[in-house]
Amino acid sequence: MHFDLNSDGDLSIKKFELMLKSNEVGFFDSDEFDQIIEHYLEEGKMALARKAISLGISQHPTAVNLKLFKAEVYIFDDQFSQAEQVLNELFEIEPQNSEIYIQKANIFSKTERHDKAIELLKTALDLTLDQADVYNLIGMEFLFIEDYSNAKVNFMKCLELDDTDYSALYNIIYCFDFLQEHQQAIDFLNLFLDKNPYSEVAWHQVGKQYFDLKMYEKSLSAFEFAIISDDFFVGAYLEKGKVLEKLGRYNEAIENYQITLTLDDPTSFAYLRLGKCFEKLGVDEKAIKYFKQCVKEDPLLDKGWLSIVSFYTKRLDFQKALSYIEKATETDADNALYWTKYASINRRLNFVEEAEYGYRRAIELGNYELSTWINRGDLLLHLGEINTAVSNIESGLEFYPEEVELEYRLAGLYFKKGDLLKGKFHLQNSLKRNSEYIIIMEELFPVEYEMQEVQQLLKL
Repeated sequence: MHFDLNSDGDLSIKKFELMLKSNEVGFFDSDEFDQIIEHYLEEGKMALARKAISLGISQHPTAVNLKLFKAEVYIFDDQFSQAEQVLNELFEIEPQNSEIYIQKANIFSKTERHDKAIELLKTALDLTLDQADVYNLIGMEFLFIEDYSNAKVNFMKCLELDDTDYSALYNIIYCFDFLQEHQQAIDFLNLFLDKNPYSEVAWHQVGKQYFDLKMYEKSLSAFEFAIISDDFFVGAYLEKGKVLEKLGRYNEAIENYQITLTLDDPTSFAYLRLGKCFEKLGVDEKAIKYFKQCVKEDPLLDKGWLSIVSFYTKRLDFQKALSYIEKATETDADNALYWTKYASINRRLNFVEEAEYGYRRAIELGNYELSTWINRGDLLLHLGEINTAVSNIESGLEFYPEEVELEYRLAGLYFKKGDLLKGKFHLQNSLKRNSEYIIIMEELFPVEYEMQEVQQLLKL
């Protein structure tokens, strides 16, 4: 099969894929293979990339660029010794090829030897014509070792050479954020905007910095400039909506969130915020409508389910609240927030066993809040499960060893069990820490409170 040579990448790819389907071998020049392989690597189609590399080297056995791709794939597959062998062979041929150093640095990076990777990349800087990309790679290596100051410096050098590299810009701001240098970030972005006044990304980032500093009016202005620079910038409308909410301008926030629904596929975040705004305005019908659209769009967004549950709880419609929290637990049974809410609603409905189960599941899933231990303990007491209640409160005390609300309960439980020694021990501890909380004993354990042993301790 014969293929006409063409420099167009898309056509080369089409010809290559047609060749694979036909089981015939066509000829491609080295540059075409470059385009084909790079395309498949970017798409993550590794099998096709490997086929193109193999065929390319068979047709162009001396092509350094193709062998570099071979090394890159070896590295991707964690076959580092094979990659090093290829790179060492290439080094003998082209010792000044910067890509060899970059790929060797890649091996060091993947094997957690980031200092070595940085050394090699610095060497590559002196050899490459594309220093921006190398500075970006050095910045990433510094990020890996959590050296945010040096990472920031290298990303800045990248951006100086290529002011369209927004990934570098985002990484710079990430470093500023981690270092909590919000004002420095703003100063940097303003300098960038002096040279690039219509950079919607930079305006967007300025707005986020002012938002973090609670400077909402300045944040609002920045997002408006981002929209002027690009009136299809969905992220700017969303952020502007958030600021307007903070300023209590809910109708304007709604307008901005609704714009995002027309510009791109609707997001669960936009639906959620619309629901919150309408709820603030007292437009209940639209509020619940958007909350429901939110969980339909993203059933795993817990804020959506919890907003629906909160909506009905505030209106004392506990049956509907229960119905939706049950749907939430069916969607994600491992979310501790859901089970905590499930427990509290069942408690309001006086479904004691269900409430206890909810708190138990919440604890199993990592909710170790003081209120969870207390609420479960009180429910177990109500159910007469004294031994389980003791175990629960003792577990709570492991997290809150100084918390008298737990210790008073433990004292009462031991008195109820007839274990006077342990009851006295915990009651004495509790009284020493805060005698005012004795009301817990009086209310939860009225019979035990009147016991002679308890009254004697109270008189001391």
